[in-house]
Amino acid sequence: MDSIDRNLLNIIQSKFPMVDQPYRAIGLELGVGEQEIIDRLAELKRQNVVRQISAIFDTRRLGYKTTLVAFAYVPEQLHQGALFINRHPGVSHNYAREGSYYNLWFTLAVPPDGDLESTIISMAEETDAINYRIMPTIRFFKIGVNFDMVKEKSSAHNYSPDGVGERTPAKDWNTAMPVSEDEKSAIRGLQEDLELISRPFNAISQELGMTNDQLFALSDDFQERKLMRRYSAVLHHRRSGFRANAMIVWKVPPERSEEVGLTMAQHSAVTHCYERPTFPDWQYTHFTMVHATTPGGCEEIAQEISDSTGITDNLMLYSTREYKKTRVKYFVEDHQQFWESEQPEETPWESEEVAQA
Repeated sequence: MDSIDRNLLNIIQSKFPMVDQPYRAIGLELGVGEQEIIDRLAELKRQNVVRQISAIFDTRRLGYKTTLVAFAYVPEQLHQGALFINRHPGVSHNYAREGSYYNLWFTLAVPPDGDLESTIISMAEETDAINYRIMPTIRFFKIGVNFDMVKEKSSAHNYSPDGVGERTPAKDWNTAMPVSEDEKSAIRGLQEDLELISRPFNAISQELGMTNDQLFALSDDFQERKLMRRYSAVLHHRRSGFRANAMIVWKVPPERSEEVGLTMAQHSAVTHCYERPTFPDWQYTHFTMVHATTPGGCEEIAQEISDSTGITDNLMLYSTREYKKTRVKYFVEDHQQFWESEQPEETPWESEEVAQA
């Protein structure tokens, strides 16, 4: 990638312009033409550096139930188990990780009328999992994936939906907001990958029977109501040069939970920071996701977090395979009927990346 590509990726990650001709607007900022921006993005998508450009919605505010899930498999069962779990449309992230008894970690969301626990139990039974743990979020300290492609380091924005540490915390962050049928239709349109054409929003607006200006105003309203976080691109972090990622879990004393969580969230390399429940076989309370160009970079970040918090009891859970990473599709499918769906193709994975992790 040249400097234009890297600056382009920085722009589309932060806040993609919601205007009639967004690629022209980006081109003006970078000093190149609209068609060149479209061509560059097409090539970056072909290389799987850019996964998708679309709206990012807040699962809980839409009434969906969501949680992190940890499964334990014997090694020979893990692969088929992961592929089966991928079939559920509410599974957005699914990773094999080394470093603990639990070797498959995924996120699951179900609609308001769905049942998380029964779905997870069915998954465990169908895939012969040895054990599982359901780890919902107790507190969000940070959500803000962002990779600075120019400086080649993670540069995550500090977005905390429940406002922990703020003077006036968001008391209703975990409360579902009413969404009309027309708004659901708009969400279905905005969550689709944006076309690489001069006026990509026209088709969405026409399908909804509105103008682009009305669509953009509705998007602003979604963000004001915290239904939508932003409209932006998601990158394939490994293809973007961030070839190592680790979920670092920490054992934090209860009396220091908020203080430590806020300190962890301040580190720019931390993209996600949560507090989750403990279990007899799992005493780690705080989860931080970090990305770096090498595993050594992840270890340096872990040491920096430890130095700043005084917390030394942690585990580094490196991903050894990415089975799925996408955005949840809202209001489109019956999430309880995934058992009959066809087996998906396996996700390509470069062997040298496994070795590095």
